[in-house]
Amino acid sequence: MPDLPVLVFPGQGAQAVGMGSDLAEAVPEVAALFKRADEVLGFDLTRTIFEGPEEALLDTAVQQPALVLVSLAAAKALEVRRGKPLEAAAAAGLSLGEYAALAAVGALAFDDALKLVRRRGQLMKEASDKVPSGMAVVLKLEADKIAAACAQAAKETGGVVSPCNFNGGGQIVIGGAHEALDRAMALCKEAGAKRCMKLPVHGAFHTEIMRPAAEGLKEALAKTPIQAARAPVYANVSAKPVREPGEIRAALEAQLTSPVLWEQTVLNLSAAGHTRYLELGAGKTVSNMILKIDGNAQTSAVGSVADLDAVGA
Repeated sequence: MPDLPVLVFPGQGAQAVGMGSDLAEAVPEVAALFKRADEVLGFDLTRTIFEGPEEALLDTAVQQPALVLVSLAAAKALEVRRGKPLEAAAAAGLSLGEYAALAAVGALAFDDALKLVRRRGQLMKEASDKVPSGMAVVLKLEADKIAAACAQAAKETGGVVSPCNFNGGGQIVIGGAHEALDRAMALCKEAGAKRCMKLPVHGAFHTEIMRPAAEGLKEALAKTPIQAARAPVYANVSAKPVREPGEIRAALEAQLTSPVLWEQTVLNLSAAGHTRYLELGAGKTVSNMILKIDGNAQTSAVGSVADLDAVGA
């Protein structure tokens, strides 16, 4: 049995104008994927990815299918170069990246994955418009103190605020309505946080503010064909592997209003004996996060033609 890697995929924030363009130029099968994406979604997503403007990629309803498309394009490029299907010991994705992970191991078809994340982005944007909100990263403060600060801020302001991403490496993200978020950041600083910084996002993802989006996504998921995954996919909501359609649907629905347990996901993968990780898509954010959590991990990434050459494809 070969030492297969864990396939990992980035989430929102990893995007960059031009991502995946050299792969499309070098690999005809990848170019065909981009063309198919435009047909499926009914607009020229490829041009936006390759040419920008950057502001267009900040729209969550555009950014989500763009990132999933580039991740699956990287996977396709690797398969073409190696002349065989991509095999994995397991898969995982950071928030949005979970959809690319599911597609990479056969649980979601390419067309369905893109339509689903396009709808997810639209729903999340609508929920964010209803409750003006944001997110902030808190550095070097214990999780229980952050949770307490959020609970106090929510009580004082009457607004939603809660931890929403446990990224590892001393980094926890909180999200909430603007007033509640500001108060929680102040309380975290008082409690000893090294730093609190707002993130450039328009919404509090993975909090109760996304409840209307979760309800809409449940309807979309019910209509989407989902197959048993060829390899276990570690779900953000539980940090545990899922494979069957029912548990995949439940995990994706819950993900919108539940914290992303990324640190625990990597720790669980490590405990299961996994040490090799292959990141597919834009940037190397996920690889860097993994290395901060598991010092024994070995990571590589494919997002460009140069990366294909570097991993020996």
